Amino acid sequence: MDDYQRRLYGFALRMTGNREDAEEIVQDAFVRAYRALGKMSPEQRADLRLQPWLYTITLNVTRNRLRGKRPTNVALDALADPDAILRESNEGPPQPEAIVEQNTEIALVERALLQLPMHLRAAATLRFIEGRSHPEIAEILHQPIGTVKSHVHRAVRILRRILGPQIGRFSPEGVPMHALS
Repeated sequence: MDDYQRRLYGFALRMTGNREDAEEIVQDAFVRAYRALGKMSPEQRADLRLQPWLYTITLNVTRNRLRGKRPTNVALDALADPDAILRESNEGPPQPEAIVEQNTEIALVERALLQLPMHLRAAATLRFIEGRSHPEIAEILHQPIGTVKSHVHRAVRILRRILGPQIGRFSPEGVPMHALS
């Protein structure tokens, strides 16, 4: 649980935009996972790919929670991890202005993500924020790789439209969202 709680919480938070919902989703996901593990044979547990399985459970709980409920748009800029920004820079600690600018861009992208339909939001969040490969996303979402690539591409197109000139460096290869992982 300690290994995955923070990651799954971040994923649920970016999917819902609500801290309380994200906490409940992760708690429910772990309870469901624990119960499911108890019903599995030792062979099934040995073959289990734990991380994609936990993401799948978290995504399913998120979908169930949001079904019929309109997600609230909230600023998620408090999530930006300044340590992550420092770790990614090879040129020493960034200047305060650079940190503020990057955090502002991250908040804009996270608010834009909340405007995407659930299936596109899940694909984009897993790809750009969680840093998952297309095959990993396909496994988590139980979709063919071609569908995953299509959803990621459509999400990027919509995000570019939403963000417009607000973020000039937004591209599939260099999305500023990578600093959130």
